[in-house]
Amino acid sequence: MFVRFGYEIGIRCPQPTPMMTYLSVVSEKRPDIRRERGPVTSPIVKMEEIVDPHRNACLRMIAPEGDFKLSYDAVIEDDGRPDVSDPLAQAVPVEKLPPNTLPYLAASRYCETDRLGALAWRLFGEVPPGWQRVQAICDYVHERLVFSYGYAQAMRTALEAHEDRLGVSRDYAHLAIALCRCMNMPARYVNGYMADLETEDRVAPMDFNAWFDVFLGDRWYTFDAKNNVRRAGRIAVARGRDAADIPLIQTFGKHELTGFTVWTCVEADGGLTRSHRDANVSLLTPWFSESWSRHVQERDRDRH
Repeated sequence: MFVRFGYEIGIRCPQPTPMMTYLSVVSEKRPDIRRERGPVTSPIVKMEEIVDPHRNACLRMIAPEGDFKLSYDAVIEDDGRPDVSDPLAQAVPVEKLPPNTLPYLAASRYCETDRLGALAWRLFGEVPPGWQRVQAICDYVHERLVFSYGYAQAMRTALEAHEDRLGVSRDYAHLAIALCRCMNMPARYVNGYMADLETEDRVAPMDFNAWFDVFLGDRWYTFDAKNNVRRAGRIAVARGRDAADIPLIQTFGKHELTGFTVWTCVEADGGLTRSHRDANVSLLTPWFSESWSRHVQERDRDRH
């Protein structure tokens, strides 16, 4: 099974501006890429790949004055299997956790564990630690929040999402991460593409998504509070404590975002043989779905 994915990003800078991107596929998935074009810039600039403290590959460059475009297009092979599931996976006592997981227990920019701890222990303190507790957190967040792209807000924290009871995929992830950390389970934020290979009636277009990993037993497991089901076709690009660690693009100076288009779709083969235009999603244009609007109205009605 093959998944086509990529992006076109346009920015405008008033002067040459340092820029970094967190858009490269994680190292363990790179061997599965069958074809790729890019990343390519217009105009052409020198790009340097570096590795950050969370072991993400990111590109560093100088965006020139004026209009600048960065694009990438690739096909990756996917086994079509959903996220690994292990209901018997146990939480690891804090004193026995690997040292490299400890940063993912602490509060971070968007995950205020200090302000959510009492709530977390009240809600999940009686749930057995491990997989069952993480799933209970996912169930709670999934039911607590209402999703819509119209609810996107760059500065919303986990606590604010909990109180507002709405958000987008990053808000679901931040709230679930914070609650997991409150319960002494390391949790990290993940950005990436997600092609839903099995669901026929998609309520939202496939584009950049956020989910999270939790360390149980001796490994990291994928969880997704927004969808709250095991899913196939995830293509992770970066992991961090929260969204502040891994912005898709980061400039160190003024810039205007002039275009941001992404695509994720199933392909028949591993070649870049057809246009991706039918699968394009603009992240600058509000997205509306009648089916999702009905879902939100029904969900709100049930809550009252």
